[in-house]
Amino acid sequence: MMHRWLPHPWLSLLLLIVWLLLTDIGSPGNWLLGAFLAWGGGKIAGTRLWFAPVHVRRPGLALRLAGHVAMDIVVANLHVALLVLGRTSRLRPGFVVLPLEPAHELSLTALIGIVSLSPGTVCAELSEDRRSLLIHVLDLEDPVELIARIKSRYEAPLLEILSCSQP
Repeated sequence: MMHRWLPHPWLSLLLLIVWLLLTDIGSPGNWLLGAFLAWGGGKIAGTRLWFAPVHVRRPGLALRLAGHVAMDIVVANLHVALLVLGRTSRLRPGFVVLPLEPAHELSLTALIGIVSLSPGTVCAELSEDRRSLLIHVLDLEDPVELIARIKSRYEAPLLEILSCSQP
């Protein structure tokens, strides 16, 4: 019964938080409007946008992943700043092909977002079969180590956190 009224509770909560951050948090009217928009966004996503419902299995791991991503973005910002301010001859740009595990669209979208949000890396192309991701790296030191780090630090937790029921 709950899933029919609130098919994606985590999405609805996220929408409410974003709404409140963009508007006046203290206003009861904004809370009410935000709750209505969050509920409506979750209903629309549940019926029209996603093929299979997504369930967050390990919220604690999701928080830990968010912390890792935030810390990695800060460290990458500092690294890129040093590279940009230094001699351009130190730059080692390159492309890496990251093999992907089969995953739900949301897991794949989150992984692409995480990689692209980190300064110095950007996702250039997703293969047609969704089995590999081409990543451009500003300073590519060790491609094998980079692939291992992305898979263990981001992809594996995402696959544990997000599960989808089969349609």
